[in-house]
Amino acid sequence: NYGPSRFGRGCLLARRLVESGARFVEVTTEYVPFLNWDTHNNGHAVLERMHKEIDAPIAQLILDLEARGMLDRTLVVWTTEFGRTPFHQQADHPGREHHNLVYSSWMAGGGVRGGTVYGTSDEHGIGPGSDPVHTHDLHATILHLMGLDHERLTFRFAGRDFRLTDVGGRAIQEILA
Repeated sequence: NYGPSRFGRGCLLARRLVESGARFVEVTTEYVPFLNWDTHNNGHAVLERMHKEIDAPIAQLILDLEARGMLDRTLVVWTTEFGRTPFHQQADHPGREHHNLVYSSWMAGGGVRGGTVYGTSDEHGIGPGSDPVHTHDLHATILHLMGLDHERLTFRFAGRDFRLTDVGGRAIQEILA
């Protein structure tokens, strides 16, 4: 059940687009008025409302893809551009700040080994712990799973070679099926 939310309808539409042969689909929460991950205030209250809108539709999308035999060839990625600090500069503030050093992403299907957890943060969530994954590594892994070699996606601009993973990145072999 995708539920009645706009996000749920987006997940259902994504499934139908994939069934119709679409090669790339993005479903975002940004068009749902109160579902904005970029919260600096009481994040717990917002996250509680968000999980009620988001968890069931995503689970249903994955279940439907699996039931239709499409999950093995469909990569589902849930990610963001940054995380949240485990603290705020003002001790009595209920929110948290932007944090680019540690955040979680998850992937399902499309060649990812199910149930695999790779990388940790330190005990406070401030810095990387074991097996850190740089954003370039995440991008290289996604591109690899899409059948693209990130090192060959190079273009010349202003006398310099650029690629989608900049000058780094490695596909994380440990999570591949």
